[in-house]
Amino acid sequence: MLTVILAIVIVILLTIGIVWLIDKFVPKNFKPILHIVLWVAIAFLGYSTFMSVYGEIQFNQLKEKRYAAVIEKLIDIRDAELAYKQVNGKFTDNFDALIKFVDTGKYVITQRRDSSIVDAEATKLFGGVTIMKDIVLIDTLAFVSVKDSLFGADTRYKTMMNVPVGKPGTKFSLKAGKLENIPVFEASVDKALILDGEDKNLIAKEKQVVSVDGVNGPKLMVGSMDEVKTNGNWPKNYSTRD
Repeated sequence: MLTVILAIVIVILLTIGIVWLIDKFVPKNFKPILHIVLWVAIAFLGYSTFMSVYGEIQFNQLKEKRYAAVIEKLIDIRDAELAYKQVNGKFTDNFDALIKFVDTGKYVITQRRDSSIVDAEATKLFGGVTIMKDIVLIDTLAFVSVKDSLFGADTRYKTMMNVPVGKPGTKFSLKAGKLENIPVFEASVDKALILDGEDKNLIAKEKQVVSVDGVNGPKLMVGSMDEVKTNGNWPKNYSTRD
């Protein structure tokens, strides 16, 4: 946007300079023709400047819509991954395994309760005097379907690997592993694929964004293979679910 503003200022100053030069040095009989040429040039430059500003506004509006749609998918992937880890103790880098888990997986609902029992060794040690020790019992109360908990009757999880906008056929990249023995995962897609078909210069500029109210970096992603985190790299205004 700063570049556009500078371009407008330059056009205005250039126009003023040309008008001054015409009035000072051009013979009167040539002035009408030059005025016509000048007004045509001004109109063209004005239109070009307007379209450059308007084009960037349109790009930003489309970008926000596409990002919002992609973020909804990334949140679904994250929720499924967190459920997978809760049951299996690790994340997965395979979408087929993740979808199968959502279809068939179950959470175990448990209850912890304190109790006490006779400590046989201590009782024997103290000559038959009954010694008690405290223990914690974990009771299994029920099993709950992962699919019902996360998605209810909605089957959108079956296509969670597909990027919903941008270049047709694009799929999210999914990675999983450990960082300092702690399970981590990362789901991501390049911004250029999300914004496919738009102005390449604006896409290149967007991939270099570093801002508190923007999506920083070249990708839209959730989780990380370099940090222990499960949140996304988008600001809160892009989604009401996160």
